[in-house]
Amino acid sequence: MRIWAAVIVVTAAAFMACGDGGTSPTSPSATGATVAFDYRASTSISPDLPPSTQACVNGAGRTHIHPSWRDFTRIDMQSVGTDLWQITFTDVPIGVRLSIRVSDPNVCAENATGAATRDVFANDVQLVDVVPTPGTGTEPGLAFTVGADGRVTP
Repeated sequence: MRIWAAVIVVTAAAFMACGDGGTSPTSPSATGATVAFDYRASTSISPDLPPSTQACVNGAGRTHIHPSWRDFTRIDMQSVGTDLWQITFTDVPIGVRLSIRVSDPNVCAENATGAATRDVFANDVQLVDVVPTPGTGTEPGLAFTVGADGRVTP
């Protein structure tokens, strides 16, 4: 058994020594790309929302995101200052069209579900392609693709 272990170690060392100075080719991560999402909007609920939006405000709750690659599960975003919500994912699939939905109670006056379709950025690229996403019925979301280098295409 010890002989086979020695053979494996020597063989592995030989393969590693055959490289070009220790660098290896870059390949896509098995878990996906890292994407930082920014939603540039107020982090406090507006006192000016009409009473007719109360059910939407209650349903939206805290501002959150629903990513398609996680089956549109609700994940709360973190408030940063007074006008910025953020969240970073390290498991974003590479090279496929994806979508997210950002839900914000302040948007309830414009959209009966609180789905935000503007001021959302992925790796500092503004998302502009509005697409349907599942939610309470069909709700508007935003589509994008991310490359292995983290570059986002809206």
